[in-house]
Amino acid sequence: MDVRNCKSCGRLFNYTGKSICPECLKKKDDDFVAVKAYIRENPTVGIADVAEATDVSVNQIRQWIREERLILTEACAEAGINCEGCGRPIQTGRLCKSCKGQMSRDLNQAFVATPKPSGDDPSIKSKKGDRMRYLSKN
Repeated sequence: MDVRNCKSCGRLFNYTGKSICPECLKKKDDDFVAVKAYIRENPTVGIADVAEATDVSVNQIRQWIREERLILTEACAEAGINCEGCGRPIQTGRLCKSCKGQMSRDLNQAFVATPKPSGDDPSIKSKKGDRMRYLSKN
């Protein structure tokens, strides 16, 4: 059994993969439901107003937006979260669509450009039936 201190309240709890205790996790989930309900009723409200009305920190709301659990309306995006790639205002996540696309293209290009090892390489010597290969010193 792994016992740890809760990062939120400091109490000891049985660690199950989350860094906060079950009580704090429940409170956090309840806060999320309250924030989501408030945003649904007031779609054009800003992050600071949501934080004040629901008594949830601005940082926590920003974290939920970065995790793509909440989405800002286009009207609120100007004063909300900026893309970590180019700095443009975004509604949710960490990157705008353009930067996500560029990152995807870069990763695909790097994956395609990586040479695949072949058994015909003369610098690799192996004995028949061996699973290990040795590089020649040439």
